[in-house]
Amino acid sequence: MADAVQEPDGSDVEGDSVVLDAKGLRALAHPLRVQLVGLLRKYGPLTATRLAERLGVNSGTASYHLRQLDAAGFVEEDTERGNARERWWRSVHRTTWFNDPELAEREPEAALAYQQSVAAIYTLRTQQTLNGLQTMPRAWRNTFDMSDWALRLTPEEAAALYRELTDVIARYRRDAPETAASAPEGAERVAVITQILPELGAPAASSLPSDALEEEGSPTS
Repeated sequence: MADAVQEPDGSDVEGDSVVLDAKGLRALAHPLRVQLVGLLRKYGPLTATRLAERLGVNSGTASYHLRQLDAAGFVEEDTERGNARERWWRSVHRTTWFNDPELAEREPEAALAYQQSVAAIYTLRTQQTLNGLQTMPRAWRNTFDMSDWALRLTPEEAAALYRELTDVIARYRRDAPETAASAPEGAERVAVITQILPELGAPAASSLPSDALEEEGSPTS
């Protein structure tokens, strides 16, 4: 996705992506900054005032965090759009990769804060879609899905599953502000969120009492 991508096996990342180092991880260990970067990637260059309106904060707060993101290399001033009264900002990258287990161990608080911010954004996106679901055209309403499956995998199998999922997603058209106009008629932004959540220590079905056994992992939509 445009906000954050995690790659289990450290595969090559895209040229328009940034791989988080310690400085970048600490810079993004604030939920508002993750949201600011995400909005600039989704909508293209914006002013601090417009970003603040979207996020429900004052423009001074947005400006402060944009300057911090600028110092960390995530955003930059769009000098072609700006003027003496108004500064425009744009994202430097399209995606973020956090694929360094050793970094997560060295910066556990920053890593957790960043990951919690991303998880909160995913929850917010889901709720926003749910809130607007009944007013969507039926064709789009019928594409909405929330599913989960319980699998029992080895770490190697889980990594292989991730690679297969990303290969499938890569076959479809990416969304970017500069390419939106060239998309075919009827194309809209669609957010695909993948989560592989290890549940270590979860008991096997055979170890549960018979009255507790239920069909687990069936898709819900």
